[in-house]
Amino acid sequence: MLAFSDAQLDAWIAAILFPVARILGLVATAPAFNNAALPMRVKLALGLAIALALAPALPPHAPIAPASWSGLLVLAQQSLIGIALGFTMRIAFAAVDVAGELIGLQMGLSFAVFYDPQNAAQSSIVAELLGLLALLIFLALNGHLMMLALLAQSFTILPIGSEPFAAAGWGAVARWGATLFSAGVLLSLPLIAALLITNIALGILTKAAPQLNLFAVGFPVTIVAGFAVLALTMPYFAPSLERLFEQGFAAMDRVMSARP
Repeated sequence: MLAFSDAQLDAWIAAILFPVARILGLVATAPAFNNAALPMRVKLALGLAIALALAPALPPHAPIAPASWSGLLVLAQQSLIGIALGFTMRIAFAAVDVAGELIGLQMGLSFAVFYDPQNAAQSSIVAELLGLLALLIFLALNGHLMMLALLAQSFTILPIGSEPFAAAGWGAVARWGATLFSAGVLLSLPLIAALLITNIALGILTKAAPQLNLFAVGFPVTIVAGFAVLALTMPYFAPSLERLFEQGFAAMDRVMSARP
């Protein structure tokens, strides 16, 4: 008859439970994995499957009883590490959302909003379009696999233990978050410039011919010009997003490698 000691059972449970906490933290916040269309059971099964695949390759850690206070502390710490890594990559997609909101505002489509279940808020139609394109490009570039590779690397750089996550890691997340607005403006800058020229031309036209109804002419012209420029800039959208995603992966590496 097989017999197991309490220490052996704690070691086996900890070998799966602690990595699952970090993996589920990333799944809950990282793009593609945190999609609201994915059922919660699928996300839990995905986290457990990744943990079982990574368990044999993980470095050994100090024996910590999962049911103890120190085990609960380590469990919360691992969840925070996963959340920080996933949130870092989510900032890159938030920059795309900012670009879409700016473009929609300049095109006059800021009123065309609907409920976005992904962000649980009202989102403009242009921001939703760019967000879907960014997600497709991210998956085409195997960005989800690169995130999982960085997650597996994080167990070597930040091994499971009782040491808290360095405050410098949260500082790296905050510094990367500062690029949210700058990256969003840079992505939307060509359309903002084109629509600014269009609005200046409409203003000159209205000044030259006051009998024209600016509200009847301006909105259709602005919308058509916006979609035309958006179509012309689509070939350059993917390379720009590729560089943005590379910066996001580099930010994830900085968050992992931060030291107090």
